[in-house]
Amino acid sequence: MAGVLLVSAAVVFLVVYQDTGSQLEGEIDRDISGDTSQLLQSLQGVRGKSLAQIQAAAIDYVRAQPYTATSTLLFVLLPGGATASNHPEVFGSLRPQPGETVSEQFIENAEGRRLLVPRIGYSVAPVPDVGRTRIFERRADLGTTQLIAGSGEPLALVERAQHGVARAFVLAGGVVLVLALLASYLAGARVSAPLRRMAQVATRVDAGDLGPRMEITGRRLDEVRVLAEAFNRMLDRLAEAFSSQREFVADASHELRTPLTVISGQLEVLAAQENPSSEDIVRVERLARAEITRISRLVDDLLVLAQAERTDFLRVESVDLGPFVTDLWDGLTLTAERRFELGEIADGSLRADPDRLAQALRNLARNAIEHTAEPDGVVRLDVRPLAPDRVSFVVSDDGPGIPEHERERVFERFHRTDSGRTRATGGAGLGLAIVRAIAEAHKGVVRVRDAPNGHGASIDLVLPGFHRAEVSSGRR
Repeated sequence: MAGVLLVSAAVVFLVVYQDTGSQLEGEIDRDISGDTSQLLQSLQGVRGKSLAQIQAAAIDYVRAQPYTATSTLLFVLLPGGATASNHPEVFGSLRPQPGETVSEQFIENAEGRRLLVPRIGYSVAPVPDVGRTRIFERRADLGTTQLIAGSGEPLALVERAQHGVARAFVLAGGVVLVLALLASYLAGARVSAPLRRMAQVATRVDAGDLGPRMEITGRRLDEVRVLAEAFNRMLDRLAEAFSSQREFVADASHELRTPLTVISGQLEVLAAQENPSSEDIVRVERLARAEITRISRLVDDLLVLAQAERTDFLRVESVDLGPFVTDLWDGLTLTAERRFELGEIADGSLRADPDRLAQALRNLARNAIEHTAEPDGVVRLDVRPLAPDRVSFVVSDDGPGIPEHERERVFERFHRTDSGRTRATGGAGLGLAIVRAIAEAHKGVVRVRDAPNGHGASIDLVLPGFHRAEVSSGRR
């Protein structure tokens, strides 16, 4: 702020300084031009007369207007070197004036001799005992004699005015600069104080502490408050993500440790026998193969969740819903003893990844199968169109249903609604998490809805990109 203020003040100062000098010099030019014209006008009465008469008339006129520090210098340069002036000392003097040395008088005489050289028009020259002087000279023809008349005014008034402007700018600029620095410091301190606190919080967060939050004091409604609130929300999400990651790693480790422990224990039992029977070997082999299958399925599910954030997770194409859903449901009916029901199917196509969509629907169907009893448990699929370009896949069952407080958590990784269910019967709790990942990759949503008959569970997978089939009509 101080730098900007100094540059602005310097530009204004230069403009005012130059304008002040230009205006005063303009007034001086008008004055000396008028004085020279009056001098020549007075000499018109001796036009055509002798040089001596012209010189006498010129001397009478200039001496009638004696020179002072505030008046005009008048002079007439005549042929032969004669000069008439109301301040003849400026053109040279034989003796030094009181208070001056011979060398100083010698310098003044040299300046005076330079004034004898005609400079027609306006010029600035150093004048002894006067200083820098603005001079105007005109050539005149008085018949028998040609002469040069001129007048001059010292530029000391201009210099004093410009110095006054400079002093005023320095004093006023200094005061304004101090006030501006003080105001900018206070304003900067007010703005930077919360930013410094944010920097301290960011330093602690960078060190691994996600607990601190930005404090917003007062009723600030500016960008700092917006920044603090956004930073706090980011820290909340970051802490939640880290917590979720820790829980995920712990749950995944636990899920992997259980089958590995079973395999290790069975192998130890088998190794402890000197001559194990074929029945024991077959039993251990069967248990190990089952646990290895469970580990493989868990690893596959974890890979799907890890790949869900990648841009190439989906391979989208047009899927004809009629045959796609029918074939998928026919295959599921062979996996368990349940009452499988296929309701209405929206007539049209969907822009989706058929493999991922089939995976999501199978996971929903398996979830319904796990929560229903055989052989009469109902597992139903309905595919309904939604306006304007969305389609809903609703998988419902007549099982125990999902409690209200669990309806959001069922889509979390490794979450089970029934804590008493074993991993052998209930799975690892990744099926619905995979469904949500596939839905979000398609820009869709998955949610738990109330069962149509008030009993059981109903999960709705809604995806965009649906196109209704065009109905063609023929003429009779």
